[in-house]
Amino acid sequence: MLRSEYVATRENSLLLIIDFQQSMLKAINSWEEIARKVGQLIRSSNVLGIPILLTEQYKKGLGETLPELLQEINSPQIFQKEHFSACLEKNFIPTVQSYNVKKIVVVGMEAHVCVLQTCLDIMKSGFQVHLVADAVASRVDENRDIAIDLLKQAGAVISSTEIVIFQWALRANTDDFRKILPIVK
Repeated sequence: MLRSEYVATRENSLLLIIDFQQSMLKAINSWEEIARKVGQLIRSSNVLGIPILLTEQYKKGLGETLPELLQEINSPQIFQKEHFSACLEKNFIPTVQSYNVKKIVVVGMEAHVCVLQTCLDIMKSGFQVHLVADAVASRVDENRDIAIDLLKQAGAVISSTEIVIFQWALRANTDDFRKILPIVK
């Protein structure tokens, strides 16, 4: 049976973590909860073999990716960038294309700057974006909400951490599902 185009299948997904960097955290009120959700997606990706790509915006000024998240990723691939849209960096789209997937599951910050611009440009490049709304943040919640709304209008699939994880898992009563269940509980 063909699945709906709005389902993020594990065989056709990439988890993209945008700029979850240490210096940004002090400006984001809910960063601990967002980090918990990003961690759930990372652990689920590890169980299910879903590739993970991270970006870091101007590492010299904003620091590295949150170490607690980075240590959970097997062989993390980090793409350094200076543009707000990662897609404007010379090798970003070829890097994403190298994973041979069409669905880009996106989390990170700031929702109304780097996440928004990267997602819009990824969609323009022919990929389907699944924005995990409960795993993106901005310094001001109103900006996050407007960015989510704008991406919905632009055609992104607006999702949540658990929706994505259960779409990736596909079914219960499997070894993979038994490994994922403690992650979402």
